[in-house]
Amino acid sequence: MINGVINVRKEPGMTSFGVVARLRHITGQKKIGHAGTLDPDAEGVLPVCLGKATKLVPMLTEGGKTYEAEILLGIETDTQDTSGRVLRSQEVSLTEEEIRDAILSFEGTMEQIPPMYSAVKVGGKKLVDLARKGIEVERKPRKVTFSAVEIMHIDPPRACFRVSCGKGAYIRTLCDDIGKKLGCGGAMSHLIRTRVGNFTIEDSVTLAGIEGFFSSGRLDCCVQAIDSFFPELEKILLPDRFSKAALNGSSLPLTGTNPPKDGNKVLVYLSDGTLIGVYLREGTKYSLDTYLHEL
Repeated sequence: MINGVINVRKEPGMTSFGVVARLRHITGQKKIGHAGTLDPDAEGVLPVCLGKATKLVPMLTEGGKTYEAEILLGIETDTQDTSGRVLRSQEVSLTEEEIRDAILSFEGTMEQIPPMYSAVKVGGKKLVDLARKGIEVERKPRKVTFSAVEIMHIDPPRACFRVSCGKGAYIRTLCDDIGKKLGCGGAMSHLIRTRVGNFTIEDSVTLAGIEGFFSSGRLDCCVQAIDSFFPELEKILLPDRFSKAALNGSSLPLTGTNPPKDGNKVLVYLSDGTLIGVYLREGTKYSLDTYLHEL
């Protein structure tokens, strides 16, 4: 079994699940999952975990993301992007400065209502499934953070901007909110994700490229080791006397002369270099957060 992560460059026109299905065919293994869905029309970084690495999908989805988006002002659609049905349209008579100020005003933490065309569940049902049946339900707003917003180019009625955000933020909804603030409506017309945590667009590989590496036996060119996801985490090498406890998923005593701060995560290895899992410092011990040795 292959254990690791592939930094896939998803191309437009394919769902994130479609990428996983294609990789299952390429690699010949079933245990594969992606970290952070991209809309079919969007492109860019899509980390895909294989084997033991699928255990770390929740940790990857918690990482920060960076996007480059284009907004088309003057229209509102049911999907909040230009692939949807146009609900309203109007002429745009705004200055570049007005557009710039509106976009930049969304930097920070705020409440955002998830779009109907999303995988968010309400009452056990995905919003997108309800939306396709013409059903709209009330959604609770949730806090999202746009840590940095940068204008790339403005040519009314279009504007391009770069935004970094945390988990749960929808760029389509951000574009819709920008349009509402400007009073003319707005829909996302293009989106590329350039970063997910430590995975960047510069290091991503297309499915065609991945297939080429696999067919020639050069897996090391596209599959990254599990512990490479989190270079910022301290690595703990256990003495042999603690191996049995670690293999049983038990808590471990603090080791080293400078243990991490309480609440910090560490990577724990057996003395032979085998990665056991991710542990959390809690007082005078390390408690298991994510077990990676056996699945």
